[in-house]
Amino acid sequence: MALKSTIFKAELQIADLDRNYYATHVLKVARHPSETDERMMVRVLAFMLNADEALIFGKGLSSEDEPDLWRKDLTGSIELWIEVGLPDEKRLRRACGRSNRVLVLTYGGRVADMWWQQNQTALRKLDKLTVIDLLPEESRALAALAQRSMTLQCTLQENEIWLIADGESLHIAPQTRMAPGMD
Repeated sequence: MALKSTIFKAELQIADLDRNYYATHVLKVARHPSETDERMMVRVLAFMLNADEALIFGKGLSSEDEPDLWRKDLTGSIELWIEVGLPDEKRLRRACGRSNRVLVLTYGGRVADMWWQQNQTALRKLDKLTVIDLLPEESRALAALAQRSMTLQCTLQENEIWLIADGESLHIAPQTRMAPGMD
């Protein structure tokens, strides 16, 4: 018998000062049985970074044809495709062909560095791709916040994130490895 996903409920209170976006999102996040708390919370962080009423979680690990998160316009065209982790270069190439913008949020320290070294030549050819990296201590600290029911207050300003959950505060400063127009 197959194991079922574990459902986490998250209330995100987002204040994105860079985009002038202020909203509360109530999410149900399904954690696949093979997914860690760290990966799930990086998906939640990816939502916070790109919060929008139309942004939704894809089927993720259980689907080859969907990203971890995506945003479609009213015609069904994919505006934003978000992958978490260390996706295959071919998958990212297909995603760039299907959407206006592709974002990869990597984590894992040395493993993410090795992935980047192996793939950067091919990835630099993808003009719609942005790659952002989290430090290992940041993604582990995110994982420590995971609870079946959680409330997270998130403030974003100048590419930095401040999170408050259950009286704990966390500062995250993701590093952009690659972005359109970046040399």
